[in-house]
Amino acid sequence: MTTGLARLTDELGMLYGGDYNPEQWDPAVWREDVVLMQEAGVNLVTVGVFSWSHLEPRPGEYRFGWLDEVLDLLHGAGIAVDLATPVASPPPWLGHRHPESLPTTADGTVLSYGSRNQFCPSSDAYRAAAAAIAEQLAARYAGHPAVRMWHAGNEYGQVCFCDRCAERFRDWLRSRYGSVDALNAAWATTVWSQEYGDWAEILPPRVAPYHRNPSQELDFRRFGSDLLLDLYREQRAIVRRHDPDRPVTTNLMGFFGGIDPHTWRADLDVVADDAYPDPASPDAPADAALVNHLARGLAGGGSWLRMEQAASAVSWREHNLTKSPARLRAEVLQALAHGCDGALFFQWRQARSGPERFHSAMLPVAGADTAVHRGIRALGAELRALRGLVGGPVHRRVALLWDWTSWWAATQVALPTARLDPLATLQAWHRELWRLGVVVDVVPADRDDVALDGYDLVLAPAQYVLDEAAAARLDAYVAGGGRLVWGPFGGVADGLSHLHAGRSPAPLRHVLGVSAEEWVPLPDGGSTVVRAEEGVDEGLGEGPGTAATLGERTRSDGADVLATYGDGPLAGCVAVARHAHGAGRAWYVGADLSTPGGGLAAVLRAALDGAGVPRGGQVPGVETVWRGGTLVAINHTDRPVPLAIGAALRAGPAGVRDATALTDVRSGARHDVSAPLPLAPHDVVVLAAG
Repeated sequence: MTTGLARLTDELGMLYGGDYNPEQWDPAVWREDVVLMQEAGVNLVTVGVFSWSHLEPRPGEYRFGWLDEVLDLLHGAGIAVDLATPVASPPPWLGHRHPESLPTTADGTVLSYGSRNQFCPSSDAYRAAAAAIAEQLAARYAGHPAVRMWHAGNEYGQVCFCDRCAERFRDWLRSRYGSVDALNAAWATTVWSQEYGDWAEILPPRVAPYHRNPSQELDFRRFGSDLLLDLYREQRAIVRRHDPDRPVTTNLMGFFGGIDPHTWRADLDVVADDAYPDPASPDAPADAALVNHLARGLAGGGSWLRMEQAASAVSWREHNLTKSPARLRAEVLQALAHGCDGALFFQWRQARSGPERFHSAMLPVAGADTAVHRGIRALGAELRALRGLVGGPVHRRVALLWDWTSWWAATQVALPTARLDPLATLQAWHRELWRLGVVVDVVPADRDDVALDGYDLVLAPAQYVLDEAAAARLDAYVAGGGRLVWGPFGGVADGLSHLHAGRSPAPLRHVLGVSAEEWVPLPDGGSTVVRAEEGVDEGLGEGPGTAATLGERTRSDGADVLATYGDGPLAGCVAVARHAHGAGRAWYVGADLSTPGGGLAAVLRAALDGAGVPRGGQVPGVETVWRGGTLVAINHTDRPVPLAIGAALRAGPAGVRDATALTDVRSGARHDVSAPLPLAPHDVVVLAAG
């Protein structure tokens, strides 16, 4: 999976650059750009993402002269190109001549052209035009020496509810179920008199008088992801006919609900991800790390590429805070520590016009003599010195389970509560792990090609959907000696949003030793959680905690009860438990304990200790990560911090734990591990063992 990326980094080292939109500028500016790129250490730019109307101003009329010149200029300067098929933003002529190519919302509104992403993924006119421009580009530039990678489309996520999508949805359902009777059974259409007699009766989940069928909604989400994957595959196949060697990819968007990236990863030669952490959020460093762990998980634990990020402020939040060059450096090196082998930005030169004119860039509208651009130059020089990190494995021993089917199903309507956001739950658990200095992989529970036996601890904070196959894998993992921590409202439904019969979580209750008969929303203010004597002995603390949002009316079926609800509707029921199963152990956490004083951190500490996973965290806001034999220490705070790195050594790979000194990769200075490591505000120090 990382072969395409390794080919690039073997040649270029750590990748550095961003989106380049020369069609927005006079050719004289291109020459200035190339010089400034060289001075900044740029070695890869993405060209042409939104250039369709400039390449094909009228149907079948192509203008490639400007692109020829740009690619020649970049190649002459030693700058490689990630060449885009510009199909994310069709020209106005397509929507004008083919209004059926425009997307339709769930309420029947047809969206106009005049922005971007204005296409229906099922439109034959759009697909034909997208194929034609991709064919022209691939045929013309497959042999161009500047082109090192292909970028198909951009941030796939379009959704449409039109009649053409209804036809394709029905085709997808025929392939999945085979017959209308089988679909009726799968969707439980006897509820509310929804039984279908003919395929033609089936529609996308459009706006309706009341709640829609949850199975239909879930299948439409799967269909939408597959439909966009089909578009990507069409573009990729066209490129492959002309260029069988260079990698082809597109840019994912972290925890974006529009597609299931796990079903895409086999078709991506490079796992590339966009990320825009919010400088206003105190949790931004931890949440950015979580996105990085997802990208690495999608890459099978290997290297990945940051395709887009902001040099300073974005332009699409309500209030867009800037970030200092020091903070930008910390974000970039954090991603590199987490397995990223390149830092690309949106974009190279800040736009003077258009909707993104206030979005920051590597080269601000104020010019090169700016703090932002000086920071960009310094970062480029530093990345050249960090070539030794490229391809190195990230040391991690813990997995966080997360899959899109469960996310989609757990955010449908008509649940016991709309307040238990599964993504927020995942983030809350990860924030505690991040504070404890624990690096994780984010992996899906619903795929049998992801092995769990390499992890000392597996956590499932929000696994609402659990099918029999996934339950069997978790059963085998624990029985074989693994450690599992199971979160609230988990194992409730199958892959069609049907509730499992019996006490919950029906497929896994024998592993957890706890079962529930009812899901119980908790009152505002939550319920008190009281530690049992065994819980105190386990390290959960003696004082009361607080359970919020939702709990379960539970009993122990053999588990050791570590905490119970002390009041409210669940008084006396199991809140936290631990159960021996085979050679392993499983923990049950029945409610949201992530509120201040709730007790989640204590549970996770005890589970980590029980699994033998050392904790590298010691100073709030400071992150330590091992990539290969290199330690990256990041101060995400705005204050200086003296860091004792002994804990980081203990949490590192076996080959570094006995080190007595580490070498600063930038300065070459040796650092005695018994002495404090000074970290300035938002500073990053990279230290090599050996």
